Amino acid sequence: MSNARVPVGVRFKEAGKVYYFDAGENELDVGSYVVVETSHGLEIGRVVIAPDQVLANEVKETLKPIVRIATPEDLEQRQKLKDTAAEQLREAKHRVAQDGTDMQLVSGEYNLDGSQITFYFTSAKDRIDFRPLARDLADAFGTKVQMLQVGERDRAKMLDGYDVCGQRLCCASWQTSFPSVSIKMAKEQDLPLNPQKISGVCGRLYCCLTFEYEGYRELRGQMPKVGSMVSTPVGEAKVNSVNLMTKTARLWLTDQRQILELPVVDLQMQYGLTVRPVELVREIEAPLKQQPAAPGEQPPTAAHHDATAPSAASPEGATAENPQGEGGAKRRRRGRRGGRQRRPGGEGGAPSTPPSGPPGPST
Repeated sequence: MSNARVPVGVRFKEAGKVYYFDAGENELDVGSYVVVETSHGLEIGRVVIAPDQVLANEVKETLKPIVRIATPEDLEQRQKLKDTAAEQLREAKHRVAQDGTDMQLVSGEYNLDGSQITFYFTSAKDRIDFRPLARDLADAFGTKVQMLQVGERDRAKMLDGYDVCGQRLCCASWQTSFPSVSIKMAKEQDLPLNPQKISGVCGRLYCCLTFEYEGYRELRGQMPKVGSMVSTPVGEAKVNSVNLMTKTARLWLTDQRQILELPVVDLQMQYGLTVRPVELVREIEAPLKQQPAAPGEQPPTAAHHDATAPSAASPEGATAENPQGEGGAKRRRRGRRGGRQRRPGGEGGAPSTPPSGPPGPST
């Protein structure tokens, strides 16, 4: 007889957590019903992971053995106890209303042998003394009564139902655990921040906000931020809004003073990184714009020859970029500073030009 473990995955509810047990020598397939020992006593579970679908070294905890394969009598007994628990739940709710206890009973369920019934309840208080109620219910039902407090999400999972999307609740149909949800996820997906519009029947934020959150984050990383200034092929523009579904940006062209809607993907394909922060563009172009053109100097055009060496008719040191040579450059600099003041006698002792107007009397 081999002592090797044969783990098998068992689930007790439709979308409940999977627990592992040791199948031993039982031949089990997916869909088989088994009787196992739990903290509530004997219970019937359904095999969802066959022994050949899980590795023994992946399960680290100690495994309880499978008691037996469930028989038709076991399944019939479970259904009878389920109907009995529903009737006793209604009576327990009536007693809670009479006593004025601050709690709301959600559901009740028996173990397989009927020795214990477990009631699940919610309460606004973190701690509540339910011992007198448990004793009264135990005397009325003639069995052991256990009371367990659950949260609002667990209450919705137990009661099941449909939401505004028209589908069954995810937590009751297939979701085995509750994800962590924040209002930031709704903001990232451009959803209304009104809690009444993004909350489920449990009163908490929709679990489905986490389903597409990473996809929206990836899309938003490819789009410019709303309110930022960007540089486009037609000039500077301000981002008014972005549409993540169509991947388009609505821009306000500051020079043309008009609104333009452009596909961001098409811009990147045609012009590369076209949508750039305008601060980066200004930092690059500012030194080029600060260089003033010399007075009388024409910018180079296609008609100018591309000669780099001085010709015979050009002054000494003149080139295509500096046609007047070094002397001309010096005179231009002196002219920008105001030039030298001429002496009354003129430069080199030559007489200066007399002022215009009628001559005065000679002395």
